[in-house]
Amino acid sequence: MVSKKSGKARLILSVLALGGAMVVSGNAIAECKFEFTKAGSAPLIIKPTDKDTPEAKEFLATCVNPYTKRYAADAEAAKAGKKKFGYYSCTQCHGGNAGGQTGPSITDDRWQYAKLVTDKGMFETIAGGTDAGMPAWHQQPSENPELLSTDDILVIMGWLRSMYGGGGDKAWLSEKPVQ
Repeated sequence: MVSKKSGKARLILSVLALGGAMVVSGNAIAECKFEFTKAGSAPLIIKPTDKDTPEAKEFLATCVNPYTKRYAADAEAAKAGKKKFGYYSCTQCHGGNAGGQTGPSITDDRWQYAKLVTDKGMFETIAGGTDAGMPAWHQQPSENPELLSTDDILVIMGWLRSMYGGGGDKAWLSEKPVQ
């Protein structure tokens, strides 16, 4: 027979364990809600995966790219983004240093979409594509595992932010996580 004290203790431990499990599983639920850049499209659904890096998980929960500040402060580390930018053929449209070619420059302040000023907006644009001809580059919306992972996009974005040559504030360096 279980005493009242030990029964209460078990109940408390169970609730704490369940709460801990909820927190752990809560990290796996994206808190950041994405929208396609394309007009009239449904929400852009990007779900966390077991393969996500800690940086990708952080972004999916906060909408703030952890690579942005890191790469702005460390040009050597930012080269990882330039490497992926070339590997995934972003250079074909945006040029070798993202200054524009057939596609627009993404290192100045003359962006086609105002939402590019935020990490969330830039991610949505790369991940889901645009009406201007850019395809969706994320693995999930296109259901193509050979496209970019969340982390690949974030690394490229970090490098792009480090290359910014436009005027004014760099709003992405002071972004706050979603509440």
